[in-house]
Amino acid sequence: MQTDTAAVVTATAPAPPPHVQVIQLATGYWISRAVYVVARLGIADLLVDGPRDAEQLAFATGTHGPSLRRLLRTLASVGLFRTEDDGRFSLTALGETLRSDAPGSARSTVIALSGEWFWASWGEAMHAVRTGQTGIQQALGMSEYELLERNPEEASHFNAAMIGFHGQEPAAIVDAYDFSSFGRVVDVGGGSGNLLGTILQAHPTLRGVLFERPQVVPDAERNLAAADVVDRCEFIGGDFLASVPEGGDAYIVSHCIHNWDEASCVKILSNCRRAMGPSARLLLVEAVVSPSDAPDPAKILDLAMLLVPGGQERTEDEYRVLLERAGLRLTRVVPTRTSACVIEAVPI
Repeated sequence: MQTDTAAVVTATAPAPPPHVQVIQLATGYWISRAVYVVARLGIADLLVDGPRDAEQLAFATGTHGPSLRRLLRTLASVGLFRTEDDGRFSLTALGETLRSDAPGSARSTVIALSGEWFWASWGEAMHAVRTGQTGIQQALGMSEYELLERNPEEASHFNAAMIGFHGQEPAAIVDAYDFSSFGRVVDVGGGSGNLLGTILQAHPTLRGVLFERPQVVPDAERNLAAADVVDRCEFIGGDFLASVPEGGDAYIVSHCIHNWDEASCVKILSNCRRAMGPSARLLLVEAVVSPSDAPDPAKILDLAMLLVPGGQERTEDEYRVLLERAGLRLTRVVPTRTSACVIEAVPI
């Protein structure tokens, strides 16, 4: 009964005063960095077999016991851990998601998006706003792509993060958009092949082309073999800033355009336009920024695009203008049950 009463009180409690809300917004990174530390240390993996005390966890992770206890106590207060009656810590349902083998890749996502290089990039937010240049270049003297090429472990976490971050999208896209009229789909910058594999599984007569950087193609081949669609898929290594394979009925560009500056976006889309036949369709998979002031994850993601790769999220009208610069006409925007939309365009 006490728990139920507490829940009612929490649900009906008035919002904090405006100045408190602003301070809470400004200090949100305190928690995000704390979550990063326990993710990097692998604390959730160490608690799989049951509760352990802070000293045991500190010995296993090479950390300072009293300080680790304070960190875990803090994160228990926001629901990641549970403090047992004897002072030991155990996992909650939220904390379980930080296990290395948990579905959704939350641990890798936290390590990538709250880790050192992303943290350094956000530390240069003032520089980015003043100059329009990326925070990562100012902080580390290199682009995101250069950093990931030089740091395989970080690249591994980042790739897993992108799968976790967009994990529900492939099925949502297949449910929202009808691919049945196409015979050959070209996935431009298709990464590890998750989206293309889902489309091919849903449409047994469809054939696919995965076009990616040569070093990424082997991972895609393994994933599409595991999806049992590799016999209907062709793998082509290349650079979409140079050219795109011809012969597709549909060209998919998923979460690539938002990474690049305007000139590069026009080049990528123009290369797609040149490869397309008169009846082909271009399908961009991206978040579309709402024109209202309503809460919108795309607007927050837009700041990450400014600070790290140097790209941007766009409104529907901004996509229309961008596509026209590449000789394409926006025909419709198809929402999905996720934050991503399918932006359909045809040759002008």
